[in-house]
Amino acid sequence: MNLRKFLLLATALVFCGTAFASSTAEAEKRLQVAVNEVLNAADQASGSAALVESLRPILEKRISFDAMTRRAVGPGWRQFTPDQQRKATDLFTTLVIRTYSSKLTPGMRPVVNIKPATSPAPGRVEVPTTLVYDGSRYDVVYRMEEAKDWQITDVVIEGVSLIANYRTQFDDQFKKGGANAVVNALSQSVNNPK
Repeated sequence: MNLRKFLLLATALVFCGTAFASSTAEAEKRLQVAVNEVLNAADQASGSAALVESLRPILEKRISFDAMTRRAVGPGWRQFTPDQQRKATDLFTTLVIRTYSSKLTPGMRPVVNIKPATSPAPGRVEVPTTLVYDGSRYDVVYRMEEAKDWQITDVVIEGVSLIANYRTQFDDQFKKGGANAVVNALSQSVNNPK
């Protein structure tokens, strides 16, 4: 290899390494901002209903609920009509936000330690964190993707993926009754919380 080719290759590798480092750093930064926004909202909430309402706009900005819903439904998503897709996404968003909010107690602030991100593929990062809350420690990995901005597309808590967990449920419902069965099950979950 001549010197010119070597220098071009070395420059390309340095550029790719710099781009990777800046993209993972940007994802980590976006996650830290999201965590701070959520914790500040939780500190100011006067109750669980107020917490859900204050968290919804924050989480809708930081989480790609479209991608999460599509992946949670799986291959059957292509058989949903556009109206069923919108309805399923709206219901899934409500369900996830309400479930997430129920895990927080206004006034109790968890300790969140964000660790260096890794990039399994271009435009995707995984940000490992540890969360200490109410005397318990949890390992959480935020999977994020860059579209117009870095957004969370899955959360893995103690090795269990939110998407994979819902996929199991939705696959079963889809096999029994198609898109309508999934939308009806989501509607029941949202309208009849446990």
